[in-house]
Formats: sequence, structure tokens, C-alpha cells
Amino acid sequence: MTQSFRDRLVLGVATLALVPLQAQAQSVPDQTADDVPGEIVVTAQARTERLQDVPIQIQALSGETLENAGIRTSAEALSLTPNASFDQGNTYKSTFVTMRGLTQINNADPPVAFVIDGVPQTDQTQLDVNLYGIERIEILKGPQGALYGRNAEGGAINIVTKQPTDRFEGFGNLLYGNGDQFVGSAGVSGPITGEDLVFRFDGTYRQFDGLIRNTFRGDKADFVDHDWSLRGRVIARPTSALTIDLRAEYGEFRAASNYYSAVFSGDANDFVLPQFNLPGSAEGDSLNLTAKIDLDLGFATLTSITGHTELTQKNRADLDYRNPVASPGGIFGLGFQAGQGQDLDLKTTSQELRIVSDDDQAFRWLAGVYYLHTDRSLRTRAFVDVNSDPAQFDNLGQLFANKFEDNSNNAYAAFAQLDYDIVENLTLTGGLRYDEDRRKQTDILAGTVRKTSFDRVQPKVTLTYKPASDLLFYATYSTGFRSGGFNAPGVPVPLFDAESLQNYEAGFKTQFLDRKVTFNGAYYFENVKNYQYFYVDASTASQIIDTIDRVHIRGIELELAARPIPGLDITGAIGTTLSRIKRSSVAADEGNRTPRSIPFSSNLSAQYAWPFTETVNGLVRLDWQHFGKKYWGADNVDVQDSYDLINARAGIEFGNVGIFAFAKNLGDAKYYTEYVPTKYSGLDVAIGYRGRPRTFGGEVRVTF
Repeated sequence: MTQSFRDRLVLGVATLALVPLQAQAQSVPDQTADDVPGEIVVTAQARTERLQDVPIQIQALSGETLENAGIRTSAEALSLTPNASFDQGNTYKSTFVTMRGLTQINNADPPVAFVIDGVPQTDQTQLDVNLYGIERIEILKGPQGALYGRNAEGGAINIVTKQPTDRFEGFGNLLYGNGDQFVGSAGVSGPITGEDLVFRFDGTYRQFDGLIRNTFRGDKADFVDHDWSLRGRVIARPTSALTIDLRAEYGEFRAASNYYSAVFSGDANDFVLPQFNLPGSAEGDSLNLTAKIDLDLGFATLTSITGHTELTQKNRADLDYRNPVASPGGIFGLGFQAGQGQDLDLKTTSQELRIVSDDDQAFRWLAGVYYLHTDRSLRTRAFVDVNSDPAQFDNLGQLFANKFEDNSNNAYAAFAQLDYDIVENLTLTGGLRYDEDRRKQTDILAGTVRKTSFDRVQPKVTLTYKPASDLLFYATYSTGFRSGGFNAPGVPVPLFDAESLQNYEAGFKTQFLDRKVTFNGAYYFENVKNYQYFYVDASTASQIIDTIDRVHIRGIELELAARPIPGLDITGAIGTTLSRIKRSSVAADEGNRTPRSIPFSSNLSAQYAWPFTETVNGLVRLDWQHFGKKYWGADNVDVQDSYDLINARAGIEFGNVGIFAFAKNLGDAKYYTEYVPTKYSGLDVAIGYRGRPRTFGGEVRVTF
């Protein structure tokens, strides 16, 4: 047994020791109406509603579903949603969210609103979240600008953590897998002074030696040295009408970064391993503070949500993604190797104030105001690599590109939504939001300052018809807006425009066979103006955001959930995203699909839980995800073939102790989560970011 494994084993035992092993006999719970598919309660529209009564296509994943599927990150959760993907690329925390054809790009706002306990996460480095102590995740598809504001073009992801409880309870979880992967998490909740003052404390830790081998260095390119976070939460109820909810979370990480493979063949289906000489790594920390206050006014609830985030990250990596032995000519044949690095410092403060009327009336309303201040400092350097040491980033004599910028913005918004029951089963909903985004960029090295602003009115109108308690039809016109901004100083495209869209959607939600079957679906059409996309000029270390004049996107979404027999749950979904570039400054791209688009995706999950005895229960779960062809660039030259991911999990529970085995990517499918051809990478070779190979292991879970 190695020392590192022994240390992790001791830590794992200590983690589980946080949870008293008060194993009590528990039988399989009765399958009540609240357990059937579709009977999930959500807060997608700032009020508590039954999922099947909300005229939006929503994928809702409960905390129990996340545990049973072995989902531990927001990326894994989104992969269960058709017409959506959550890819990793670039730095350790950098992600690429794509929903209904609208995609994340580097150094720009995300195409979806990403909200944790009511607080928006505005930077792409904030979206890859470790999931622990989660109540549920709500994934809303389609523009949600009227309520969620700027950047909610593709939809919204609403993560709700577990609240403190008025009785003592907790959990502990320990996972070990191949690649010497160790994940531990634990939490405890209970009263401080009775039910009016309660607390919750959760934490998680991850370490991973990696599975993707660097063929030149001989080490693993995808390691995680450590990634941990702690979250504390206190809820106080001084009076029956007032609730104060305080939350704090802090985390640190150090892990692999930018482990792209040089793809000399230029073939998006040539899945090669990394071979760079300069090791890539990223390290950082984050602090999140939230204060939520709810005041019951009798006729409505007044809510204040204040959020503050501080985040720092340092990234060092190879730039040419090759080595001096296999490529002695170096980057662009100039005779030298090259490295890169970025230092990011992000601070955000947000404030939302809203008032929501009571639900028990034919006319329902809500209104609010919102403010966000962001400071984002980014230092970017490219340097001549002479010794494979990342510390060369600090040697000014070796730099051939040096940029240092500070971007700040103040965003203001006012919003309202009205629901009116025209008759008992026909409801008209109208929403309106005004967003203004004032941006300022300072070139710290040159001392120059640029300012601009973007604003947009975002209306939404929905007509909902409910002829029966388990049947709903809706038609929606909605809009979305993603702010524009500045590229780095000295970039050929100094300013990129705001992206906006109009969405036309019709859908249905239905349940039958005594609510044992849920079937939902929608058709949508999006007219996008100034579609944002990304490319790189490596010779100047310039990351450039530009726009495509006009894009049309249409598609369908169908979701089915069924419980044919007690204990067996089956869910499946398909989605299509058929995009077309209608007008572009690059005439040859017109008629093509948009970058990173996947025209067809689907998934299927089956879970069976049954009692072995009165005290022992079994669980088997299988998840299948199909990703169709992926078009990496606007020219549609580089297309990745379709692939499938199969995840499996099985185990038994002895009262409140569970033992499970798992495997992810069971078929060891090979794919890139990001592929950048030379036309868009700015390099003299294409690069690809390898997807995670097959992982497997065991897990122990304890609850009390």
C-alpha cells in the first residue's frame, strides 16, 4: 500500500467518522403519489410550483437522483439533458455550456443564467460546480430573459442546495476509483436553538492521479492535486413572517490545465494523446457569500438576495502543445517552443429585490430590481520556452506577448411578470425586463480606457391551456440577450456586439395511467442576431470574440418518464438543434451549422430499486447518452462523429449504509470535448481536448 493511498484512506475513514453509524432498519418506502415521475416541485419562476404546471421545458433532478446516478459535478448533471452539453476545455475550471445551439465562448458571458441559491454566477470559470448537499437542480430550456435577465438566452440552470433542518441529521460519502481517484464528502445539519435557528455544514474533497497519459513526459495530463470546498449555512426565523438565510462557501484547487493534444492529421476523429513538454497546471481559490431575507407581507412575499464572490486563478501551460524532440522546428517553425499563462482575479457583488404575490388568486404578479457589479482583471502572457518550467511566465525577457487588462461592468435591471387566469383552465402570462450593461476596460500596461454600454428590453408572452389536471398546452414568445464587450487591448476586433434572439415555442405536458407515465415535448424556433463565436491568434496570444450576423435555430424536445412497476423508473429524451447561418461576413459560411452544434442528442436511464429483506435494499441503474455529430467550426469542415456514453451503478443498502460499484463511459468511447482546427486555434496544428476515458470504482455512503 503506497503512502499516498494510505493517507487518502485515513482521510476517508475520518470523513465517514463525522457521521454516526446509527444504522436502523428501514424498509422500502411506499410508492406514494409524490414519488411518481413529474411530481417534483420547482421554483423556476420565483414561486413554488409543481413541475408539470410550469409552461417551460424543465429537466429537474432531485438530490436523490443525483446520488443514485453518481453525479458529482454540474457538467455531469447537464449531460442528462438533450439539446444541452457541458464540455471541459482550456483551464481546469473553464467550461463550455451549450444549450439549444447557443454556446459558451472564452472570456465572454455564458449563454445560460447559472444560479446557485438565487445568486447568478457570471463567469465561465464559476460554472463547473462540485455537487454536494444538493436539494435539486432545475434546467430550464429556452430564453428566460424576462425573469433571469442578461445571458439567459439558451435557458437557465438553477441549483438549490439543501436547507438546514430542525432535527439532527447528516451524511458521509467516500469514493475510490481507478486513476487513484478519491472523493470524499460529508455534511451535518440540525438545530442551534430550536426550529427558529438552524445550521448546515457540508464539505467535499477530491484528488485524482489522472488517466490521460502525456506520451512525451510520461505523466498524466489530467491530474487533480486537490479540489476541496466547505459550505456553511444558517437560517434564522426571528418572527413567523421573517426568515434570514446566510450562506458562505470557500474552496481551493490545484489541477491539470490545457491538456490539449496536437492533432497533426487535422482529423477531428483522430483521437491522439497529449505530447507537450511544458506541464499544464491551474490553481485558485474562491469565496462565495450569500444573504437572503424573506418577509411575508400577508398579500405577498418580499425577498432580498445579496451575493458576493471573490475568485482567483493562475494558469500555466504549453502553447504549441508539442515537444522539442518530435517537433524541433517549434511553434510556426520558428525554432523555439512556447508557453502561456493567465492570471485571473474576479470580484462580483449582486443585489436582487423582488416582491411575489400569493398564489391563491386568479391574478398573480411579481416585480423586482437587480444590480450587478463585476471587476475582472486578466493578465495574459506568451513566452519562449527554454526549459519546460512554468515559472518562465515571470521572466519579462522571454515574453513575446504581454497583455494586462481590467474589465469592470455595472448591470442594472427591472423586471415584472403577470399571470392572469382568463378562465379556470386558460392563463395568460406576460413578462418584461429591461437590462442595461455598462462596461469599462482599462489597458493597465498602456493606461488607456475604453467604455461602452448595451441595453435591451426583453418581453415574454405565454398562453397556457389546461383542459385537464394532467394535460397542459402552451405557446410562448420570448426573447434573450447576451451582452457584448471588449476584446483584449490591441486585438484586431476591438469590440464585439451584443447577441440577441427571438424565440417562438409551442409545447405540451401530460401524465396518464394514474400519473405513472409523464410525456412532455416542445417545438422551438430561434432567430439570433449577432451570434457570438471565438477564435485565437496564437502569435499574439489574442483570444478574439466576433459575431455572425444572423442565425436560425429550430428543433424539438421530447421527454418520457415512466414507472411501469413499483421500484422501476425509466426516463428517456431526445432533442434536435438544427441551426443555419443565414447571413455572415464570411459568405462561404452561409448555410452552414453554427460552431459546436450537435443536431441530434438523446438519453435513456433505467433504475430499479427493490428489497432483498426488510432491512436490505438493492439498486441498479444504467444511463445511456448519445451525442450526434458535432460541428466544431462555422465552416463545418471539422465534424466529430457521433458517440455514446454508458454509465452503470449498482449497490445495496443496509438501513442507512450503502455500498455501491460504478463505471462511467463503460465502453471507453473516445471523443474530444473541444477540438480547434488551425483556422480557429491560430496555431500551425489542430488541437483536441480528450474526453474522460472509462472510470470505475466503489463507493460507501452513510446517512443518519
